[in-house]
Amino acid sequence: METPSLAAKAFIGIGQIRPLGAPPPVAESSGGCGTTGGSGKASCGSSGGPDDMPPEIWEKVKNHPCYSEEAHHHYARMHVAVAPACNIQCHYCNRKYDCSNESRPGVVSQKLTPDQAVKKVLAVASEIPQMTVLGIAGPGDSLANPAKTFETFRRLQEDAPDIKLCLSTNGLALPDYVDEICKYNIDHVTITINMVDPAVGEKIYPWIFWDHRRVTGYEAAKILHERQMLGLEMLTARGVLTKVNSVLIPGVNDEHLIEVNREVKKRGAFLHNIMPLISEAEHGTHYGLTGQRGPTAQELKAVQDACSGGANLMRHCRQCRADAVGLLGEDRSEEFTLDKIEEMEVVYDLDKRRAYQDQVETERQAQHAAKQEALAAQGTLTDVDPGMKVLVAVATEGHGRVNQHFGHATEFQIFEVSASEALFVGHRRVDLYCQGGYGEDEQLPSIVNAINDCHAVLVSKIGACPRDELTAAGIEPVDQYAHEFIEKAALSWFAGYRERVQRGEIAHQPRGDASIRQGAFTTEAAA
Repeated sequence: METPSLAAKAFIGIGQIRPLGAPPPVAESSGGCGTTGGSGKASCGSSGGPDDMPPEIWEKVKNHPCYSEEAHHHYARMHVAVAPACNIQCHYCNRKYDCSNESRPGVVSQKLTPDQAVKKVLAVASEIPQMTVLGIAGPGDSLANPAKTFETFRRLQEDAPDIKLCLSTNGLALPDYVDEICKYNIDHVTITINMVDPAVGEKIYPWIFWDHRRVTGYEAAKILHERQMLGLEMLTARGVLTKVNSVLIPGVNDEHLIEVNREVKKRGAFLHNIMPLISEAEHGTHYGLTGQRGPTAQELKAVQDACSGGANLMRHCRQCRADAVGLLGEDRSEEFTLDKIEEMEVVYDLDKRRAYQDQVETERQAQHAAKQEALAAQGTLTDVDPGMKVLVAVATEGHGRVNQHFGHATEFQIFEVSASEALFVGHRRVDLYCQGGYGEDEQLPSIVNAINDCHAVLVSKIGACPRDELTAAGIEPVDQYAHEFIEKAALSWFAGYRERVQRGEIAHQPRGDASIRQGAFTTEAAA
């Protein structure tokens, strides 16, 4: 595959935003944290804590499950589907408005009016006190439906003042609405940016609707790119935390996303979320119908790792539906359909919500203390490589604990574990093993394959058959840390693993593609 050099692609089409060659408003060294770039500490961003960022930024992200990896174990979010129209077409998108069996962006079961949306938010918040964030993410584009979007936010600012407000947009209309965004205290905005080179963009976007006309090809991608960059810079200048979503499309923008990461960091993006393309044919998207494949989990991690040192990365995204409710990775929207809400007695008790969230914060402090205890217990093993790192899969139902049966998992959280850290690096969706009370053995090979680069899988319980299958594949099944905090469990297992290596009981063997684990960028398309 022939691609222009990264240097040749830089700043294409940005001359209309500011004089060509003029520096962007956020310095490269900023690290993309804080409202104007932040402190630049390497640990700020989705995995950061209160010591890694200014207090006013920590206050914005500490209980936001999308902006804080730690928070996503404890706090819930919801989306309301008040924005059905869209002003661009993406090859990876097919919006569905009456669909309950697909879990991906652009899909909803019910479209809502602002009045219905507010009623639903209050109902959810009264039943789920850890729901701290309300977002409008479609099913079209929030800013292609500005009246409905901002009316919903206006009402919620009055009726639910403790809930954080967010919106997602493709960015085409964003510069026109920055003042409105700030007016309603919407201090978290997500922009989907898949390219900074219109030559790449025209492969992703067949058309945009701009200035009362449909624009196609390179011109459409150029306009979209310029508007996205301008909108991002304007939000940064106003102190709005901005997350950039990028869809990784093998053979189209996989290598290019490294440049996207670099450019959005310059403009003050707080986080960069690189997501895998969803391209199953049954979804009816252009890419799905033309055979464009999505990336493997290993390819996704390789691109994310190649962006290390740029904008801070979000790795815990679940690519939510436009009407999702609950913790990331779960969807309770069926509990809150309009007919069910009509039967509910909704009492929005702000004191009750705050008391519950105080309990959550106590639990988070206990989680942090357990992690520090496990780190202190690592010790020094002189005969073991001090730089040793392994991947560990974890079955969890939330709350930051190893609390799920292997057979009940539909995804595993992946942690990279060393003597100094247990770092969340992603999740792997898998087929459900236990169905109707029995294990489906034909599912095991696909589950094992999904985590075959991991040295261990931590579960609350596991049956004999999957235990044997995992062991045969070189993956250690571990259930001795059931209901422990994940980081403590992973670090404790790793300490024991290193001791076994030192005693000569086992030999440390790298698993999977070593170049991927070391962060080198390799895909089938690039090979």
